[in-house]
Amino acid sequence: MFSNSVKYAIKAVLYLGVNSTGNQRIRANNISEATDIPMAYTSKLLQELSRHHVVSSAKGPHGGFYLTDENRNTPLFKIVSIIDGENRLTSCILSLEKCNEDYPCPLHDMVGKTKSSFISSIQETTVGQLIEDVQRGTSFLPL
Repeated sequence: MFSNSVKYAIKAVLYLGVNSTGNQRIRANNISEATDIPMAYTSKLLQELSRHHVVSSAKGPHGGFYLTDENRNTPLFKIVSIIDGENRLTSCILSLEKCNEDYPCPLHDMVGKTKSSFISSIQETTVGQLIEDVQRGTSFLPL
């Protein structure tokens, strides 16, 4: 359901959340290496996320990326919207242009409620909640 770009963005943000602070910033090349995301891709994603205030950054010799408390309050839905656009999650699963409640595709009723529930979950779940799960050991992120 997520594109590779969204998966990479979420991995990078979670890596920052677990490993950075305002004083300990992490450079894109270190994030790339740790997350196994190509360097150019990592830089592009982090720049886009920084532009939309999902991650914070500082330039200079002690620069890099990090998360603030405000960044940690970002809903996952915002990351998906920034990277792929909202249409990726709300469009027809068969990519039919006119699929809707009144004119459903063959899979519409089968996936509609599940998709709606998933969208609600990522709208309500913040980056900080996922970071806390990783730090508590209730979820696993091999970084």
